[in-house]
Parts: sequence; C-alpha cells; structure tokens
Amino acid sequence: MGYKSPNEKLNLAAIGAGGQPAADLKLAHSGVENVVALADVDWARGKESFERFPDAKRYKDFREMLDKSGKDIDAVVIGTPDHMHAYCAIHCMSAGKHVYVEKPLTRLSGEARMMAAAAERYKVATQMGNQGYSHDATRVACEIFWSGEIGEVKEVHAWTGKPSWPQGMTKVPAATPVPDTLSWDLWLGTAPSRPFTAGDADYTAFVADRNAKAGRPNSTDGFGFYLPFNWRGFYDFGSSLIGDWGVHILGPANWALQLSPKYLVSVECIKKSDLPPFTFPDELTIKYEFAERPGMPPVTVYWYHHADGDAYLPPGMTLDEARKVPGEGPQVGPVQGQGGFRMGTGGVAPAQAPRPAARPAGPANRSGYNLIFAGSKGYMGTSGRGEGVGLLPGARWSEYKLPNSYLARSPGASTGSNHAAHLHDWVRACKGGAPACSNFSIAAPYTEWLVLGSAAVHCDGKLLWDNAKGEFSNNKAANQWVKPAYRKGWEVKV
Repeated sequence: MGYKSPNEKLNLAAIGAGGQPAADLKLAHSGVENVVALADVDWARGKESFERFPDAKRYKDFREMLDKSGKDIDAVVIGTPDHMHAYCAIHCMSAGKHVYVEKPLTRLSGEARMMAAAAERYKVATQMGNQGYSHDATRVACEIFWSGEIGEVKEVHAWTGKPSWPQGMTKVPAATPVPDTLSWDLWLGTAPSRPFTAGDADYTAFVADRNAKAGRPNSTDGFGFYLPFNWRGFYDFGSSLIGDWGVHILGPANWALQLSPKYLVSVECIKKSDLPPFTFPDELTIKYEFAERPGMPPVTVYWYHHADGDAYLPPGMTLDEARKVPGEGPQVGPVQGQGGFRMGTGGVAPAQAPRPAARPAGPANRSGYNLIFAGSKGYMGTSGRGEGVGLLPGARWSEYKLPNSYLARSPGASTGSNHAAHLHDWVRACKGGAPACSNFSIAAPYTEWLVLGSAAVHCDGKLLWDNAKGEFSNNKAANQWVKPAYRKGWEVKV
C-alpha cells in the first residue's frame, strides 16, 4: 500500500509543525521529498514549518487534513504530545499512510500493542523516533555483548537526571484565556476535558524556585502550565522521563538482551521522592524483572531518575577507573553528532538539541555512561541515546579490539547526524526498502514494557505482568494506567 519507486518523491505531511516534529520533517524532507500538508492545533507553534514550507496546505485538525489532502499524502510525521500518538497514527495508518511517530511510541502500554496491530493490518512503513537506534554504537554494543566479552548479564542499570520541565505542582491554577492561535479542545483530544490555564503567580514562583535549586536561569520560557512542553510531566499527557529519555537510554539493553513484554515478569517502583497529585515525581527508581530469553538468563533492569551524578557504578570501581582513557580505545561513530555525547573526559556533553534535556552533571561525578550492563565477566556501558559504548574500567577499553561487525549499519549515522539517518531509514522503507530499524514490530513491544514503569509509579508493591491478557494480574486498579480510556468522541479503534 502506498508503494513508491525509490526514484519518486515522497509526499510528506506532519501532525505537529513546530519543535521536534518540525525538526523531524525537515530531515525527512532533506531538500528532496515534497511537503504537501501541515496540521498543528496551535498555529503560533506551527509557524516554524509554515514558513519553511509555504506551499503546504495548513490545517488545525489533522482529520480534516486527511479528508481534504489525503489523496496527496504518502507519509506522515507525527510529533504531538504523547497522549495523541495512538489516535493520530492509527487514523493515518488506516488511511494507508506511512507514519513516523516521535518517542515514546505511546503514553500507555496498551496503546503500544494497538499500534503494532495497526501497522501489521495496514502494511505501512513505520518508525519510532528513538534515533539512537540508528547509531553505530548501539549496534556495536549488541555485537560486544553477543560476542561473550562480558559474559552473562543479570543486571542492567540506567539513569538520567532531574527533568528540566516543572513537575510536582500541587494545585491547578485558575483558568486563563485560550490563545487565539490555539484550539484547546483539539489539543486535549483523547484526554479528559479541563479548562486551559497558562499558570499564575504561584506557579511562576514555583518554577523560579525550582530553577534556582537546579542552578538554571530563572525563566518560564516554554513552561506554561501545560504548553508548549510541560505536558510531559502530567499523568494524563506523558510518561515523564521514563518515556522521554528512558526510551533512548535503554535502547541498547532492549536490543542486546532481546527484552520483550512476553518475557516480563514484574514491574515495581521501589523508590519515589513523593507522589504528586497530577504529575510524576522528580526522583524514582523502577525495577523490571524479565524471565530467561533464548540463550540468556533472567535479567533485572533498573531505571533511575537520579538528581546528581551517576546512579550506579560497578562495585569497587572509582569514577576515574570507570572513565575512558582520553584518546585510547576504539572510537565508534562520530565523537559528537546530533544528540551525540562526547566521551573520553568522563563528562556527558549534549550536542545541539531542539529543547533542553535533563540537567547534565559535570565531569567530577560522571563516569561517561548512563547505562551499564553488569556481566559475569565484566561491565559494558553506553551513553547518550545509545551513541557511545565502552568497557569498564576504561583501561580495559583502551586495549580492546572490536569484534567483527555483522549488524547492518544505518547509512549516514557514522559520518553525520544519526537523527537524519533515522528519518532517511524510514523514508527508504516508505519507498519499498527494508523495514526501518525501529519499526513498530520492534518499537511497540519495547514501548509496551517500558511505559509500564509509569503505571508502577502509582502503586506500592510488585506488579505481576500477564502478557497474554496485556494487564497486571495482581492489581486490577493499576490497569487503569495500562489500558486506555478515551474521552467520548475520541475513541481509538484499530
């Protein structure tokens, strides 16, 4: 369905025309393909792509875009808030459109299963926007592990810092006027209805205090109470850092260890700083237990929101010992690229990004990794979005020779931007090429087990996973955070 010759231009559309989806669309277009239609519920936000592609037709409601311009559209880039991913993507797939959906694929686990079913039913090309999957280092991490270099892995530790957006508010400010450029009802979409608010004096003071404690400039730019970005921290709209950065950082573990919800035994939030009424807590630890997979023993995966420094270091190893020795050992892929992280100094320095990430800690309390595989014969770490890899201690990496490569590399990722390579991988699939590296047969099961961590935040104790039913077997109340309930008129059907 929708096949095009590799020599033909793809007709692209976007749902979300500013910020991250605008960056995705620009890279998919790359001066080669056509951009024929744009939809954004906020035309002030969408101005970025409206000006870049002035000939594209403009819409506020993507459903109107599909009705009126659908015959001209081959593929759609979707970068809405997470709560609208499944609704938008399934509409597009059912209309025969290929889709690129920003990460995390869905807000809730049950939606990810729906997305996989839709992709299979409609036979379209798909890709989730976890661009680290297109970097050589993620593939090299798999090859190192599969070579037996670090032995059997029974524990994985992954972490990120405190979110840059505000979380932890305890009251909702009074309603304020909806901006003229915004359709608030369309923005809410599948989520429960509520009045719009941009915040009040108490909220502004809360943000200022939070920024001061984090050592950030006192600015509320981009941090209106819900829009344009703060939605990530709300239970109803996002999955906080679990989906925002966890889906990047845990990518090498998901691939190398062949993690899947069919092997998931349990999920548990074993630590949280608090439980705010409508946003995620700033600090938490999630524990995922997986049964043995073919040729691999059971493994426990720990995910930390950790405010300062590394959340894990191999026992008996100092930070200085863990870090790579500058200038020594294999260099995998570019030293620094879009979303890449400069390694070798022990620091983790983000390159250009479309928005601020969690506040990075300095070299003094960083090993240079944000994920560590603990093996029976040693340790391996990855960094960034899977754009760096190394063995610990650093002296071991200095002397290491990479195993022969056999996983196919993503064209362009080693010499330029893995973000661009990720989009081009999808465009190629849209034109009849091989499935993209994070197509929904891969991305949906990954998202399904990952965002169960956001469900566990609401509960005390271990949640046992019944994969056949796609729900927790020992806590029915927790399943409200697994299986979606949509606002009337916004139901999703495959």
